[in-house]
Amino acid sequence: MSRLHEPLLSWYDENARDLPWRGDGATPWSVMVSEFMLQQTPVVRVLPVHAAWMERWPTPADLAEEPPGEAVRAWGRLGYPRRALRLHAAAVAIVEQHGGEVPSSHSDLLALPGVGEYTAAAIATFAFGQRHVVLDTNVRRVLARAVSGAELPAASVNRAEREVGAALLPEDEPTAAAWSIAVMELGALVCTASRPACERCPLVAQCAWSLAGRPAYDGPPRKVQTWAGTDRQCRGRLLAVLREAHAPVHRSALDVVWTDAVQRDRALAGLLADGLAAQVGPDTYALPG
Repeated sequence: MSRLHEPLLSWYDENARDLPWRGDGATPWSVMVSEFMLQQTPVVRVLPVHAAWMERWPTPADLAEEPPGEAVRAWGRLGYPRRALRLHAAAVAIVEQHGGEVPSSHSDLLALPGVGEYTAAAIATFAFGQRHVVLDTNVRRVLARAVSGAELPAASVNRAEREVGAALLPEDEPTAAAWSIAVMELGALVCTASRPACERCPLVAQCAWSLAGRPAYDGPPRKVQTWAGTDRQCRGRLLAVLREAHAPVHRSALDVVWTDAVQRDRALAGLLADGLAAQVGPDTYALPG
C-alpha cells in the first residue's frame, strides 16, 4: 500500500490549501476549534467564524471565562449549536485539568467534553504531528475508492476501514501526520462525492475504483437530510432570535418566527433541555448564562 504514499504526498506539497488551522503557525487550540466547527460544516462557512472566534478567544482560558451563551452566540449559523456548548465545556476542562493548554495525549483529548474518537485523533495528528488513524468523510471516501474499489464507504465507520487506515499510515510520525492531512485534502478537492476529478488525481493509476471502471454504488440507500419545515429549522429560527438579542426576549418574539405552535413549543422545549436556551422569567428567554 506504500505505493500510494509518494504520489499523494507530492501532490499535497503542491496543492495544500492555506488554511488558518494548518501549518506551523496554527496553535493546538486553533486546530481544536476548527475540528469542532468542521463537523458536518464546509470549510467555506467555517473560515469567517473560526477567524472571529480566534480573535475573540485566542486561548481556551479566554473562552472559559465567558458564559456558555456567548459561545452559542458566536457560533452564528454554523448549525448543530450544541457543538458550541461542548467546545465551551472542553475549554473549561482544559483550564481546570491541563493548565489552560490543549493536551497532546490522545487519551487526555478523548476525555474532554465533546471530543470523540475522530476529534481526538485529528487534534493529536494535526496539532501535535502524531501517528493516528483519522477517518472523516473525505478520508473514508478516498480509501473506499483507492483501496476497496467502492464508490462510497459504508454508512458508518467499521473495523475493516480502521484496519485499512492503520495499514496505510507511514511509520514515521511526521510523515504519517502529513499523509493524514493529504488524504483529507484529496477527498475535499479532487475525490469528491458527486463529481470526482479522476483526471487530476495523483492516485488514479493505483485507484482500485478507477481501474474497475468506476462502478456505481450498490449498497443500502443513503439517507438524505431534509431541512425545510423540520424541528431543526424551527430550533434554528428560535435560537437566532435569542442569539441576536443581548437581553432576555419575550415569548411573543419567538412566536412570530414560526407559525406552528405545537412544533414551536416542542422546539423551544428541546432548546431548553439541551442547555442552548434558558427561561429567565415567566415568559422570557435568553441564551444560557
